[in-house]
Amino acid sequence: MIVGVIVAIWYAACLPMNVKESLNQAERAGAVIVPEGGQARRDASPWVLMAQNPGHLGGVWSQDRPRLPAPHQVAVELYETTVGMALAGRAFSNRSLFTHAWVTLSATLLGFGIGTALGILLAVGIVHNRAMDMSVMPWAIASQTIPILALAPMIIVVLNSVGISGLLPKALISAYLSFFPVVVGMVKGLRAPEAAQLDLLRTYSATRAETLWKLRLPASMPYLFASLKVGVAASLVGAIVAELPTGAVAGLGARLLAGSYYGQTVQIWSALFAAALLAAALVGLIALAQRLVLGRMGMAR
Repeated sequence: MIVGVIVAIWYAACLPMNVKESLNQAERAGAVIVPEGGQARRDASPWVLMAQNPGHLGGVWSQDRPRLPAPHQVAVELYETTVGMALAGRAFSNRSLFTHAWVTLSATLLGFGIGTALGILLAVGIVHNRAMDMSVMPWAIASQTIPILALAPMIIVVLNSVGISGLLPKALISAYLSFFPVVVGMVKGLRAPEAAQLDLLRTYSATRAETLWKLRLPASMPYLFASLKVGVAASLVGAIVAELPTGAVAGLGARLLAGSYYGQTVQIWSALFAAALLAAALVGLIALAQRLVLGRMGMAR
């Protein structure tokens, strides 16, 4: 029901967004439009134009380059650039979204791995060292106030100047966005054990390492998986943003940029939906791993 309402609103929103261009096309085809001439309609309200030309609104959902593409146009583009390409034996051609998704996914996974490892190590240090808690955590928080759109070009330029290009710069930008949720979640999880549990291990003369391995890490698993779901989505965003200033020719970010250059709004929206589906798949895989790991540990799923 919710999806149906969203689709209905989307179709309705196409009317005011695309009505002017639709009327221009109808007039060029010989139809009588009120008022006549594109100049007269340019400053007119789209609602007035819709009321004055109710018989010429069908074109708002079938334009080649609409301001807002209709849902079926996006669905057709997604099908043609995925399933259609695969059936034609061109699943990994330059126009296929499989190719672009794989390029973005490779940077996402590498950056996510780097960010997760860094986040866990920082969290362990913060929990066990007061100096790190007082110094590293504020810097980690402050780092997230820097807009990624401003930071990404700087990272790309600096790394290119020392001969590092390709996958690694994009992965580092992904890691920058993904490490913070892991740090916050793991710090909370590592501090989750109660004082009585920690006191019990002290009575057993457990070392810090044993306490970490046998109590703190198991207790942090629910927090870790919750953080990983946020982190992997942020990592995907970082990979897409990293493709914008690099002039990349492949990747979902490059697909978005090419669509904006040439006014291909349907291509832009299809790439956006491909990114959303990719993020949903990654989060779903982490959720599956969460169910398996927590179930194996005897925790509530």
